[in-house]
Amino acid sequence: MTSNIFTVSEAPARGVSRHALRHSRFLAPTSGVRICDANPSLIDRCRAIARVVHPNAAFARTTALRLLGVDVPWQLEDDHAIHIVTPRRGERAQRYAVTAHFCGQKRLDVIERFGLRITSAPQTWLQVSHRLTRDSVVGLGDAMTRRKNPATTLGALRFLMHETFKMRGLSLCREAADLVRPGTDSWMETQLRLLVIDAGLPEPVVNVPAFDDAGRFLALPDLSYPRLRIAVEYDGDHHRTDQATWRRDVERRQLLEDAGWLIITATADDVIRYPERLIARIRAALRKRRALLER
Repeated sequence: MTSNIFTVSEAPARGVSRHALRHSRFLAPTSGVRICDANPSLIDRCRAIARVVHPNAAFARTTALRLLGVDVPWQLEDDHAIHIVTPRRGERAQRYAVTAHFCGQKRLDVIERFGLRITSAPQTWLQVSHRLTRDSVVGLGDAMTRRKNPATTLGALRFLMHETFKMRGLSLCREAADLVRPGTDSWMETQLRLLVIDAGLPEPVVNVPAFDDAGRFLALPDLSYPRLRIAVEYDGDHHRTDQATWRRDVERRQLLEDAGWLIITATADDVIRYPERLIARIRAALRKRRALLER
């Protein structure tokens, strides 16, 4: 256990008087425990709280997302409460600055990380879904199954979903699970893909390598229609501000164009403010390329 964390009952053994416990150098993340740090990390705050709650308690919801390193959906970004869930009602943490939840399921799916009990990515996905839209539930599923450092698998999401009964948001998860695609790179790429699907266009594949006619690797488009040689790329702000990223983007797009690929670039404005304009571009590209194949 981290040495800068101690319970109030342990204070005398550390030479800390009851009066000294009120000093600003000690932070109280909840009643009964102190941290010798005026600005502790989320991990240390949770480690401290874990000292004074039921051993079956697990950190959950947005707290779990942040501990797991998963993107927090925009609807929940302002939720910085410490959420704790227990499998039985009588074990709930009734403490200051702790938001307690009761699971109500036969089994609470938990992992251990940083010495903490944390609801697993699939369990967390299920538990926050009732506060989200369908697109955000899909986006969270994508974020949990990222191409790099995934927190879980689509199979694990589906398994726990099928094992869960009578949970708010469960029907939304069932709808969203069919739209989750492992291997994505960003939240906005997911929103772009869902925009295409909802417009009635064929679903593009996610991060499938593109090759030239000789079988040489060209690039890894965000979204693509390989048979038609159409790539749909999302450009976030980092593509513009990071010079190395910008140069790599230019190079790979030149390689794709030289190999006969048509590239459609989308920005946040295209996805959020002017989706009809973007969909029209993609629809026109599909029509043009199909016509070429049919000649």
